[in-house]
Amino acid sequence: MFSDFGGELKRRTAAFALATIRLCTALPRTAVGRVLGDQVLRSATSVGANYREAFRARSDAEFVAKMGDCLRELEETAYWFELLADSGTAEAEQLKPLRQECDELIAIFVSIIKRKRAPLRSAHNS
Repeated sequence: MFSDFGGELKRRTAAFALATIRLCTALPRTAVGRVLGDQVLRSATSVGANYREAFRARSDAEFVAKMGDCLRELEETAYWFELLADSGTAEAEQLKPLRQECDELIAIFVSIIKRKRAPLRSAHNS
């Protein structure tokens, strides 16, 4: 079951990166468009890369740390989406599906981290 979920999350993070790439190619070629585009491109594409690295973790603690990296990149991506919309560099309506997916991915990664951390904390407190 987890492998099916893991595969689905792998597809979602890749689709999220690709949708962000498409967004960035459509941004205006201004200084602001380039800077914000570069930032959101880096953070959004890092999510899937870090997620894949998590499955090569040598321990549960390393897995949780790498999943935390995914979460940090998602939070950063949400920030850049916010700036793109608030600055008028991208249309808020155009960003809406990306922002929604970002929020959903954040919720998923928070849940995974909490579930995986619980046994680590109880083992540490024993």
